[in-house]
Amino acid sequence: MQSVVLEKFNGYLQGQGKSRYEISDLNWQVNQGQQWLLLGANGAGKSALCAALIGEAKLKSGKYKSTFNNMQLVSSDAQKQLIKDEIEHEQPTLVKELIFTTNATYNHALRMELIEVLNLSTLLNKHFRDLSTGETRKLLLINALSSNADLVVLDEPYDGLDKSSCETLTKVLAKLSTHINFVFVLNRLDEVPEFITHYGYVNEGKLQHALANPDNEQRADLFKLLHLTHTSLAIPQPENTPSQTEYIDSPLVKLTNANVAYGGVSIFKNLTWQINQYQHWQLSGKNGSGKTCLLNLITGDNPQCYNNDIQVFGFKRGSGESIWDIKQHIGFISNALHMDYRVSISALNTIISGFYDSIGLYQKPTDAQIMAAKQWLALIGLSEKQNTSFTQLSYGDQRMLLIVRAMIKHPTLLILDEPCLGLDEANRQRVLLLIEKVCAAKTSTVIYVNHHAADKIKGIENYLKMEDFH
Repeated sequence: MQSVVLEKFNGYLQGQGKSRYEISDLNWQVNQGQQWLLLGANGAGKSALCAALIGEAKLKSGKYKSTFNNMQLVSSDAQKQLIKDEIEHEQPTLVKELIFTTNATYNHALRMELIEVLNLSTLLNKHFRDLSTGETRKLLLINALSSNADLVVLDEPYDGLDKSSCETLTKVLAKLSTHINFVFVLNRLDEVPEFITHYGYVNEGKLQHALANPDNEQRADLFKLLHLTHTSLAIPQPENTPSQTEYIDSPLVKLTNANVAYGGVSIFKNLTWQINQYQHWQLSGKNGSGKTCLLNLITGDNPQCYNNDIQVFGFKRGSGESIWDIKQHIGFISNALHMDYRVSISALNTIISGFYDSIGLYQKPTDAQIMAAKQWLALIGLSEKQNTSFTQLSYGDQRMLLIVRAMIKHPTLLILDEPCLGLDEANRQRVLLLIEKVCAAKTSTVIYVNHHAADKIKGIENYLKMEDFH
């Protein structure tokens, strides 16, 4: 019987820069036929344990033995590395070149089937750099699942996928679970596959609880460990209260019959959208439907904004306004921003950088800005990490910081593009409550982008579906 055994395992994982994650006294065995799910808070060590399981950790003492012939990993870090490698190439790579690689053994029939069911067949001749976040994740999944692996570790496999793709992936995984061993890391309890046989709860880099084929009561007790008791949350007040009357009689944003196309292929067309002050919106659509493209028209990060009839904060695009004229009014969080935010500054300064819309902090902050950042840190439970480098924090903690960074200046328009990606259940609920409080506080107007219908937020009553403009 194939298995992976870690017994009194002591080792470490080397991260970005000088960061290093220590693993101590880990005991874990995954046997053929077992389907595992790891649960735990952000920073608990779930991803580190998975890396150790597939042999990526440096062994200092103890035992590591694997009789699995082929082990694969799909994770945010793997996705980042793939993107980084592509950026370093002089020539852009086609999607089909990354899928139909000649230096790996894979199940061709299964790979073709996965390409079809995950809707990647029309993208094979597209440049990898042009894929959306969800499409990139699909590519990783296709390659890993069809690689003839005995064991596949899926660290947040649903992140970035739209609802239809999530449902399709669940069916695919259930079918493959008859002959592939899976280890899942999931933060959303509603994504847990029915075929899971073993549950593990991770805390401080240790597998503190492991349950084999638990009954409903045992499983419920384990899930309770994930839910933090929420104290009353209060949004720190802005230093200077924004004017409540500036945009009462005029829209914040107005797009009239907007059209965007690349290489003759339409992304969306005839899109008319008006956003009024404190009129909060939820923006939805499938992967590649143009959600991020639409947001970039508003922020000015898409050059086609000058080819369309767009008014933002009283400025008509192309009328001589500066980037600062627009961005001083906007707070923004997206997966792309998270990927780009690779500077080694402290958690506290990461939040303060939101006042300056900069990646990194290059100005001396005021005492009031420092105080505000500390209040936000306390709100998200990261006060003790205020001096920790951003790059040394867990993915979930990084995400929480970037969300607060977007909120700290109480922007006129707060754009939240999939803000909950990578967050555990407790932090996800905390972010949703934060957004609800921001909507009620009437200091910012919110655009919330999300694939999960269950994450509807009180106060957001307007909806824009990208499918209506194709």
